[in-house]
Amino acid sequence: MTPPPTKLLLVEADRLVAERVTHALSASGDGMFRVRWVTRLADALDWLHRHAESSVLLNLSLPDQQGLAVFLQVSEAAPDAAILVLSSGSDDALAREAVALGAQGYISTESFDASALPLLCTHVIETQAAKHALMDSEARFRAISDASPLGILVADSEDRCVYANAVYHAIVGKGPAAAVGSSWFGTVHAGDQKRVRSEWRHAIHHDQRFQSELRFSRPGEPELWVRVHSAALPGRHAPRGHVLTFEDITGRKANEVVLRAAEDALFDEKERAQVTLNSIGDAVLATDVEGNVSYLNIVAERLTGWPKAEALGRPLGEVFRTIDGEDRTEAENPALMAIRENRTVALAAGSMLVRRDGSEAAIEDSAAPIHNRAGKVVGAVIVFHDVSESRAMTLKMAHLAQHDFLTDLPNRVLLTERLSQAIRFAVRHRKQAALLFLDLDYFKHINDSLGHTVGDQLLKSVADRLRTCVRATDTVCRQGGDEFVILLAEIERRDDAAQISDKILAAFGPPHHIGGHELHVTLSIGISVYPDDAPTLDSMLQNADAAMYHAKASGRNNYQFFKANMHAEAGHRMFVENGLRRALKRGEFVLHYQPKVDIASGAMTGAEALLRWHEPTLGLIGPAQFIPIAEQCGLIVPIGRWVLRQACEQVMSWQRAGLAVVPVSVNISALEFRHPLFIDEVSKILTETGIDPSHLELELTESVLMHDAESSATALEALKRMGIQLAIDDFGTGYSSLSYLRRFPINTLKIDQSFVRDIETDVDNATIVGAVIGMGRNLKQRVIAEGVETALQLSFLRREHCDEGQGFLFSYPLLPDALARLLKMPHAAVVA
Repeated sequence: MTPPPTKLLLVEADRLVAERVTHALSASGDGMFRVRWVTRLADALDWLHRHAESSVLLNLSLPDQQGLAVFLQVSEAAPDAAILVLSSGSDDALAREAVALGAQGYISTESFDASALPLLCTHVIETQAAKHALMDSEARFRAISDASPLGILVADSEDRCVYANAVYHAIVGKGPAAAVGSSWFGTVHAGDQKRVRSEWRHAIHHDQRFQSELRFSRPGEPELWVRVHSAALPGRHAPRGHVLTFEDITGRKANEVVLRAAEDALFDEKERAQVTLNSIGDAVLATDVEGNVSYLNIVAERLTGWPKAEALGRPLGEVFRTIDGEDRTEAENPALMAIRENRTVALAAGSMLVRRDGSEAAIEDSAAPIHNRAGKVVGAVIVFHDVSESRAMTLKMAHLAQHDFLTDLPNRVLLTERLSQAIRFAVRHRKQAALLFLDLDYFKHINDSLGHTVGDQLLKSVADRLRTCVRATDTVCRQGGDEFVILLAEIERRDDAAQISDKILAAFGPPHHIGGHELHVTLSIGISVYPDDAPTLDSMLQNADAAMYHAKASGRNNYQFFKANMHAEAGHRMFVENGLRRALKRGEFVLHYQPKVDIASGAMTGAEALLRWHEPTLGLIGPAQFIPIAEQCGLIVPIGRWVLRQACEQVMSWQRAGLAVVPVSVNISALEFRHPLFIDEVSKILTETGIDPSHLELELTESVLMHDAESSATALEALKRMGIQLAIDDFGTGYSSLSYLRRFPINTLKIDQSFVRDIETDVDNATIVGAVIGMGRNLKQRVIAEGVETALQLSFLRREHCDEGQGFLFSYPLLPDALARLLKMPHAAVVA
């Protein structure tokens, strides 16, 4: 049969923590735990007064009470429950005080291992149960008293009394004449008759010994409770009757017959004690006053490796040998110390038991002297248990509390501790310490496009490379996400930090091979040096973080030392990020549309949607001022979806107005294109807006497409099947393989404006533009030149037979209404 689930009370005000704990326990399988969750101390105490719980997971910071008072009230309400304290990390000292007061342990809610929580709870509950079992066993030992009076009755096969001793007559209040010949059931209280007869028949039918507790009715006297035992009287062919013993369990004592029955009861108790000792989880070992082994239970045999038959009589030091787990020295035997000093002795922490075969086990134990009636020490008893698993779990939990679960690098808790030590060392020895704040460039792009599994493996690979770049005295820490921190504990000068940073950047030149993918990853590094840049631990972290963002703004894949003005830049970045979030909610973004023109005829052939932000206080802001920040903080994906949907809705609005619409192009960022739901989102927008897919063109840069060319080709084919037009933006500024360029289903190549700008004076740029035009013609792709601003540039493009142009010479970006006026004249030339 499946055992009933373990009842557990969760007392936690933080819903997120409660959900994590509940999910972890629910995920253990087979319904092992039944969790009751409350958020207030009052609710917990009310529940515990009405229910018995095996365990309590308790946060000491609750809305209606905080601190050790929470633990004390809960432990008083549930004295038998195992209590685990939930600590948020900053409350560890308080949690340790609770453990000192009787809690079974504490768990950090910031970094606990969800898979280990069910095992930990089960272990604590079982340990508590074993403790109570041991206490019960000791109570039974103390309960074995001197003789108890017994009455004896011999009954024939018809249950009639043929003999009863005087104790029996005294118990039932009848003389021999009244007892002999009558059924002993006649004296049983009417309320017990039915039950006792049923138990008696069952015992006789199954040839079992009868045992029961019942009441005797005695005329004119109070009821008397007795314990009855029976044994069959053997005959030649069948039992001749039964012998019954009656123990007065109301406390009366009688003659020596009763004393003899009490000895039988004592024997029974001794047998039950033996069974109990062999069923508990703790090992029990006893010695005589000379220190020779006199008893082992089954658990002690298993833990020591000594069978009871071989161990009895041997010196305790042979059977029970302990050593210090750290220095390996022989430990003094606690039983011999208990005998010598006549007191209870606990084994030293960290002790190891050396088994008979030489293997070792971590144990916890205590030894107490055994006294005779005169109070003289006659031996000792040792109670011990194997704590190898719990000790390993404790070490594991301590490790997890200070290390990142994915990379096994130190986490921020351990970094803070080591940074404090490094600062103290620097002060004493007049040294410097440096903090390097590292962030992976475009990691979110990899995570979104290839999945979290690949992302996690990449983070592990990054951690391994960082370890190889630093000294043994340095600390590499994972701050969270794709952020890492390196503490250079002892440096002579600032250049030491620069040299380490150069080494790190060089180490990330080769690609990471993860799950069949060749991933190129770069880092942006911010450096803060103590004491020049920051006088405190917190300021070192803040300054290194600010320097890292400056490294990203400086093109990524570089390092920057902290400078005082970086905090102002960080403040600006935060202002923009918060503003972008507000802009999405309040509709502060607007689209302008810049016409594309057929160079031969001057007619408008399309328009590019260009994003602007109408900030309430600063006015209209161009994309160059906020798009990089949107990419850094992950807002580029929702902003990009808004642009795509808005552009499609605008085309439909023009079409419903009866205008001859032209295709509208939308720029797609790397993060958008690599998002796993990008294709589905595009399809959804096409369906919901009703736009003809041929009226939509998506522009992607070479670097985006070539980052993972195979995946890009697959995505482009899916978009092409929808009927969407595709263009490579800023062509010529990146690196693209001609073989892939032929595979990509591209309609248009857009020549970057940096080449067009100097086309009149720079021979190389003119050559490049001519070559791109020729390549597009051969690949049957239209070519459009960006940034056309002068008549001479236009004249050159005409001579080279470039298909289209876009730039201020033709038109500045226009609001939708202004572009609508051009659409009313579809065949009119935008420029002569």
